[in-house]
Amino acid sequence: MNFATVKAKALDFFNEAGFVSHIHSETDYEKALELMDELIEDYDTYLPLIEVLANSIEKWENESACFSEFNQRISELNNGVAALKTLMDQYNLKAEDLRQEIGGKSLVSMILNGSRNLTLDHIQALSNRFKVSPSVFFPMPQ
Repeated sequence: MNFATVKAKALDFFNEAGFVSHIHSETDYEKALELMDELIEDYDTYLPLIEVLANSIEKWENESACFSEFNQRISELNNGVAALKTLMDQYNLKAEDLRQEIGGKSLVSMILNGSRNLTLDHIQALSNRFKVSPSVFFPMPQ
């Protein structure tokens, strides 16, 4: 392997697309997302580049000021409620669609807004309905 060639190619690449390894601005972030959309089309071929770009995007989303409010809200969410909201979104469900697993629409609404908690019975019923582990609805260890 000729390291001089590898280094020269890497310099050329990162001079052209430095955002792949480190995002410095919102413009870089947008370019990174555009490139990721293209790379995903041929995932296996571009996996090494996808992994580097994904790390760069994740770091930007975790550290950028424009994501700080969003990240704060996410960190404050109850994991069970976040999982339930995600499942409801994925399955295009409304509160009344969970009557059998949780109860009436008002109880589902109270759980979703945080004024009531999921019970163990709710969690078991939801786990069975969506074929997911009950652990999805419990807080993740810090």
